Amino acid sequence: MASTSSFTGDPKQYPIEQFKEEITGSCNCGAITVIVKDNLWANPEKGHLCHCQNCRKTSGSFVTSNMAMEKAKVEIRDEQGKLKRYPDYNTGSGKKVERCFCGECGSAIMSDPELFPDLVMLKTGMFPRIPKPECESFVGHRQSWEEQSVLGSAPVLFDTVRGQAKFEGK
Repeated sequence: MASTSSFTGDPKQYPIEQFKEEITGSCNCGAITVIVKDNLWANPEKGHLCHCQNCRKTSGSFVTSNMAMEKAKVEIRDEQGKLKRYPDYNTGSGKKVERCFCGECGSAIMSDPELFPDLVMLKTGMFPRIPKPECESFVGHRQSWEEQSVLGSAPVLFDTVRGQAKFEGK
């Protein structure tokens, strides 16, 4: 399926002002659309980077960029039934995380963690603009060449302690 999106990849072509009420993103082939009904720039703490092995494998990169979003503010349109869910039990919390992706193009869509039943972790790459991530998790799993956060002095949500949150102030 060919995407009908006009997204060119340059975030500067999309003024932040046009996303004050909601923002829409999609997978690479356009079969799955995600609509977030929230002002992401008024609530920037929703963005985070995760260095855990499972997120790295899901993203195909050294880190994954996520938006923690309340499920009630997320609408997923999947008219062709392409959304697939992989139940991942090998997690830092020991609780299931459903890794959701497009079965057609393989794009990561979100993670649905049992640990946080009211939230989903949306993969930010599908949106034309994203707020700056405000925190990181599993920083103890950074690659050796990542001497410090790509965010500078971002707060750490989780280090490497299995199932225990390590919260540091902003």
